[in-house]
Amino acid sequence: MGTSITTDVKVRPVPTGGGGPFDPGDPKDWPPGYSRDDAREPAKYRIGMWIALGSISMLFAALTSAYIFRETKPDWISIQLPSSLWISTAAILASSISFELARRALRLSRHALFSRWITLTSALGLCFLIFQIVAWRDLRAQGVYVNTNPHSSFFYLLTSLHAVHLVGGLIALLAVTAAALRSRIGFRKRNVAEVTAIYWHFMDALWIYIFVLLFFL
Repeated sequence: MGTSITTDVKVRPVPTGGGGPFDPGDPKDWPPGYSRDDAREPAKYRIGMWIALGSISMLFAALTSAYIFRETKPDWISIQLPSSLWISTAAILASSISFELARRALRLSRHALFSRWITLTSALGLCFLIFQIVAWRDLRAQGVYVNTNPHSSFFYLLTSLHAVHLVGGLIALLAVTAAALRSRIGFRKRNVAEVTAIYWHFMDALWIYIFVLLFFL
């Protein structure tokens, strides 16, 4: 492969093929040194991400089956919904919206707007995790622990697993945010932003599913 600029450089690539949004699939938008392999790189990232999301989906599907089976037993006692979970749910929904707005700004090479939206997304992601911790502390204050009853066990298990997976996405998101604030959004960081958006939206949908499963089904 020829010279590539998939590594981050302090350059802000802009469209060269007619003034539209930057399109890595359009050779007219390729800057000097950009190759067809570079154009295919985002697809490779996306394929890997969808494989990972498939594995996560199977994990939570198995836990859902166990949850539904266990719920039919007579010792099942439902726990009260912690009010802080409403705040964390609103935060993660808002973060998906802001991430999508950031992604659109990046595609249009509006870097200042992208930096603002991606920073807000990171802040909302942190807010979600903080209020998850608040929910766990509220339940412990009520004397509800992992081994209190089957519902509490599944609550801590499902929410903790989701939080662990979300932290992985948040680390990638913070890396993109730091690069954006330093004006170092090269092609590799563009790819990371696109793939992280897919993961983040999945985590958002997964949380809504867990939230409904635990307290509304």
